[in-house]
Amino acid sequence: MKKRTPLPFIAFFKSIWKETSDFLEFFFYYLKKKVLHFSVGFEKNKNWLVKIFIMKRGRYNRPFLHIATMGVLGIGVLIAPFLADTYPIFLSQAAALDLSSSSSQKESVFAGEDVFQTNISIKPRDKIVTYEVERGDTLSSIAKKFSTKDNPISEDTIRWENDLSSDSLSIGDQLRILPVSGIAHKVESGETIYSIAKKFDTDPQKIVDFPFNEFAGNGETFSLVTGQILIVPDGVKPSQQVAYKDIRQQQIEKYLGSVQVAGGGWVFPVGGEITQYPSWYHMALDIAGSVGSPVVAAHGGTVSRVSVGSYDTGYGNNIWVDDGDGIKTHYAHLSSVNVSVGQTVGAGQVIGARGNTGRSTGAHLHFEIQVNGGLANPLGYVRP
Repeated sequence: MKKRTPLPFIAFFKSIWKETSDFLEFFFYYLKKKVLHFSVGFEKNKNWLVKIFIMKRGRYNRPFLHIATMGVLGIGVLIAPFLADTYPIFLSQAAALDLSSSSSQKESVFAGEDVFQTNISIKPRDKIVTYEVERGDTLSSIAKKFSTKDNPISEDTIRWENDLSSDSLSIGDQLRILPVSGIAHKVESGETIYSIAKKFDTDPQKIVDFPFNEFAGNGETFSLVTGQILIVPDGVKPSQQVAYKDIRQQQIEKYLGSVQVAGGGWVFPVGGEITQYPSWYHMALDIAGSVGSPVVAAHGGTVSRVSVGSYDTGYGNNIWVDDGDGIKTHYAHLSSVNVSVGQTVGAGQVIGARGNTGRSTGAHLHFEIQVNGGLANPLGYVRP
């Protein structure tokens, strides 16, 4: 004879089930209400969020990175003691290492008397710095102090930035020194890189290529924010432009004369005007001219890479040619490509056509040379 389930237990189970169902129903209703409330609020404020995080990210990019970096460092400081207590095995293993087994190993640990000496590395400056004039300083000596072999700072750059009407300086004067020769310009409403380049008699591609200039939006449209400070490399003060043409030509001739040219087997890749010479931030030649002008291989070799129809980190349509002896030539911003990967080409053979693709402000060829993996001055191999 089977035992029947007591009626009170069934009633209790039904009561629990009903309460659970009511709770879940209310819980899902509550979540739905909260999600809808959040969605409505987000919809009302999304334009404000887009304005800050997208349209203005060129302005807020650096503060955001600084705050994020400090946050990561702060978290590291907070959790370091916990990790040390949790994983003491690493400390014991480090303590077990015998670093005194030989005199040569001792020498590698102890650096000698100059262990606390600081060696200051020369790095490109990303911003304008303020310099206080010292006894004996002149414009010439200050310009040399901030110049390097690959990045000379002209005396005129210092004059223009500080509105100097004469070359006389006084001890204690505060001078603003730009990171490159040119102009620092505060962007006004309605200005573009093209209008600014025209105003200061330079090429807009130089403004785009200077690595510390920031642009709003996605960085490909070169959008500017009113009030931002833009570095205009090789820019010339409007009142000085007529007189400065001869000076600029003399500077170019002096630069070309200081670069030694390698042996034969090289040809200039395309005809046109060199609008940008090699510099520390742009170790390449920009050769401007009409779209479609034939581009030839500057040096013989095998086509190692071809990119067509993509942005490709700013190069647009571009070709790499490898000579097999550690030298590679690179041709970028092309309008069309006439070769394929694996194809052998000779110096002077047409490989593509000049264009305006990628991160480009106008039709030109970006030509660079790599030697054993590092960029080399193209003028050491080719001349127009």
